[in-house]
Amino acid sequence: MPHDALPPDPFAGDPDDPARALRDADDDHEHDPIGEEERAELINDLSDLAVYQALLQPRGVRGVVVDCGDCDEPHYHDWALLQASLEQLLHDGHMRPHEPAFDPDPADYVSWEYCRGYADGVNERESAR
Repeated sequence: MPHDALPPDPFAGDPDDPARALRDADDDHEHDPIGEEERAELINDLSDLAVYQALLQPRGVRGVVVDCGDCDEPHYHDWALLQASLEQLLHDGHMRPHEPAFDPDPADYVSWEYCRGYADGVNERESAR
């Protein structure tokens, strides 16, 4: 999501901005630029994501669930959030923290592998025609 499409920051210019500590901590960590191979993979993932969304959103799928290795919890990403996160990783070399989905219904989300398998099945069916 482009930054100009977001609502204005209500704490812009506020020296007591509660998110300042997060930004300062993020600024303290240097992020290595992503390599050409990782960049190509991200571009491919963004392309795949657009296909998956086009195929699955009309069927009621809200996004992708990812099992987090850090916290051992599933993370539910709506289509737009996942796209924005991948684009941020592509452009900035890292993803900033974001709010998790509020009370997601796990039945509304599928894994990346499910998306890939579904798209492959649609492609196979189309090529058999």
